[in-house]
Amino acid sequence: MRRVVITGAGTINSLGQDYASTLAALAAGTVAIGPLDIPDVDRLSVRIGAQVRGFVPEDHFDKAQLGLLDRFAQFALVAGREAMGQAGLVVTEALAPRFGVIVGNSGGGMRTQDDAFRAVYAEGKNRVHPFTVPRLMSNAPSAHLTMEFGLRGPSFTVSSACASSNHAMGEAAAMIRAGRADVMLTGGTEAMLTFGGIKAWEGLRVMSSTGCRPFCATRDGMVQGEGAAIYVFEERDHALARGATILAEVAGFAMTSDAGDIVMPDPRGAAAAMRGALADAGLAPEDVGYINAHGTGTAANDRVEAAAINEVFGAATAGVAVSSTKSLHGHLIGGAGAVELLSCLSALAGVIPPTGGITDPDPDCDLDIVAGAARRSETQVVLSNAFAFGGMNAVIVLTAPDRI
Repeated sequence: MRRVVITGAGTINSLGQDYASTLAALAAGTVAIGPLDIPDVDRLSVRIGAQVRGFVPEDHFDKAQLGLLDRFAQFALVAGREAMGQAGLVVTEALAPRFGVIVGNSGGGMRTQDDAFRAVYAEGKNRVHPFTVPRLMSNAPSAHLTMEFGLRGPSFTVSSACASSNHAMGEAAAMIRAGRADVMLTGGTEAMLTFGGIKAWEGLRVMSSTGCRPFCATRDGMVQGEGAAIYVFEERDHALARGATILAEVAGFAMTSDAGDIVMPDPRGAAAAMRGALADAGLAPEDVGYINAHGTGTAANDRVEAAAINEVFGAATAGVAVSSTKSLHGHLIGGAGAVELLSCLSALAGVIPPTGGITDPDPDCDLDIVAGAARRSETQVVLSNAFAFGGMNAVIVLTAPDRI
């Protein structure tokens, strides 16, 4: 089977507007959650989030482009440009048909949707922006990435709530493994911090007004974030032949379904996904040094995930460091797994980012939680967990480049 490596990474999120600044913020344990600055925020019960602040779209796109790009597509393009630049790839006529895009997203163009609803319902207008549909459609980021770089390979969008990014990246790796592509741009993007987006989540009563504290006894819910992370996944021999710098190998992937409740997680599904990913990578639980937990900061998720980890790792659990960086950059929903994969790359480079906000560890989450400050590490194998509403689970295994 063909092997898949990561040769480029790009991001824009609340911690930083590029790869290097984000890794520095993760290592410092920076918490980017703060008061929301969006229209009608005074009508919300939840008024905090992890926004991308100081982002000026006009610095990245001309007027004609901006007319077609919702915020979530802008994020994907900014991250994609950085990833391609880091990878140093030249898209030739020969490579273009073998180079595709799979991006995860859950909400689509929420800002465009909010603006259209406000114009029609609140302001009584009879027309909306002529590009409302191409701006809000979930596949817009994938489409714009293909056009930005002239990529004519397999391209589509995955939408599976909070597992969207991991599903997208797993499928991108599968495309390369199967020989249907040689290179894929993949990851996730989300810009759900709008009045409508937050108001919808308020109805579930899972949102915190005080901050995100996964695995803490005082936690009171999740906090949303926004942003994107895009990666260049490349067939290993293709990357080695051109002398590319390899960040990690995508060694394993698995996805499972709980087939249970639409919102309540089941530890059996989460455990099956972790076992499956390790089996796909040909690795054992004792090989793993770090897990980037889904860790939303809700009691249901944290305890179920902790139980699943303990079930899979057994006696090896004590040797596995765990953190949830949603406490730092918020929960990016469809973009969550992509931004959190940055923490896995950080861990493979020697620094495990911490879980922020823990004051009183939950005794029901018996794990080696990295809290307060980053931890130095020499781990060679890491897992990234993503568990979504609908009982959809997706787990990725990365291994260090020196194992290649």
